[in-house]
Amino acid sequence: MRRWCRCGTTLLIGAGLGASLSRLLSDRCTGEQQEVSGLLSRVPVLPVPTVRASELTVSPGGSGAVMKYGFPSLANIKSRESYITSYDPRTRTASWVIERLNPASLSGQSDRKFCEFREDDSIHLFHRATNADFKGSGFDRGHLAAAANHKWSQKAMEDTFYLSNVAPQNPHLNQKTWNNLEKLCRSLTKHYLNVYVCTGPLYLPRLEADGKMYVRYQVLGRNHVAVPTHFFKVLILEQADGRGVELRSYVLPNEPVDEKIPLERFLVPIETIERASGLLFVPNIMKRTSSLKAISAH
Repeated sequence: MRRWCRCGTTLLIGAGLGASLSRLLSDRCTGEQQEVSGLLSRVPVLPVPTVRASELTVSPGGSGAVMKYGFPSLANIKSRESYITSYDPRTRTASWVIERLNPASLSGQSDRKFCEFREDDSIHLFHRATNADFKGSGFDRGHLAAAANHKWSQKAMEDTFYLSNVAPQNPHLNQKTWNNLEKLCRSLTKHYLNVYVCTGPLYLPRLEADGKMYVRYQVLGRNHVAVPTHFFKVLILEQADGRGVELRSYVLPNEPVDEKIPLERFLVPIETIERASGLLFVPNIMKRTSSLKAISAH
């Protein structure tokens, strides 16, 4: 019973992050909570140029197109066939991974049965995760850029199995609610020209018995692979005919989540993720053009 109470508390944190995380991240909590509630109605998003047809037919999920909206940060950038990532050698995981989804990238003959998780030998031996770190840990090797997002190329799918593209994830979360969120991202390609997905880990503070806030997380194996407390996904939804973009941003706790809870409960203001992660998304989008359009939130 105590375990489920604890999980319930965490779910409340995940579901209510739009208000509660601002309180965790700043002493100026009262004023900021009021500001966050109106954030999406205040911050503009800019219409974007129409995407050329060639961009959709050549390397449909290729990493080059991901640079369109800039990067949330500029440290340790690595480019793969299907995504671009910023790697954090301290945690042995990525800080973020960006990929572009559209109907072309989701179609193809690629098969994950030919893929295996493997070390990223482009990372120094001191700073990378190994399969041995995960063995017997009780955590899944959770994809950040999902394998199913890149059926357009076997090489692109194989690149998602680098351990630099995974993070320790609760098995129930990985196989249930997180999988449902990945499916949602793919389904949005039916309604938008392109869906840009940025995914990463969070390490959030918690109030402990002494009344103080601490950031605590488990590490796995000989290489001390950090176990995130939460995960985020930021979606940049590109409308057809250059009509603009919409933003959706989610935060889920790295614990079992009841599948009956709608994914909309985990929507948070983009500012919440920017504050918690040290990343910036909106400024890059706002550099595209001087013509403004209000954010649409769902």
